[in-house]
Amino acid sequence: MGELSHVTEGGDVRMVNVGDKPISRRRAVARATVRMAPETARRLRELPKGDALATAQVAGIMAAKRTGELIPLCHPLPLSHVEVSLEVGADGVEITAVTEATARTGVEMEALTAVSVAALTVYDMAKAIDKAMSVTEITLLEKTKEPV
Repeated sequence: MGELSHVTEGGDVRMVNVGDKPISRRRAVARATVRMAPETARRLRELPKGDALATAQVAGIMAAKRTGELIPLCHPLPLSHVEVSLEVGADGVEITAVTEATARTGVEMEALTAVSVAALTVYDMAKAIDKAMSVTEITLLEKTKEPV
């Protein structure tokens, strides 16, 4: 296991200096799940276009773009692509985000932030009918870097 990148040897927090790193094509994929009662999932599936899922999708995209403002030591990145998709299953909503940028540092925090905020938006939109929902399994699925 390596060292914590945002902590100095003396224990102080710091933003990592990426100025000398080469610019690369970066891509990350993350997933989150909102577990809920089957009846709640059914009601979400039956909503018309422009519903809670579309709201959560836009919230996730907006969150990815603002990750550098939300996570204190993250670098603001020039994202070239953010895609957030939501799929309603029998007892939950699975959310996937893909983020891409050509930059000196990775975009995994943007993907994780996107799925987290999208999941919280689903929770917020359905909490009136399901008090037992839970946001689970926020996971980084993939992280890639290619030379430019």
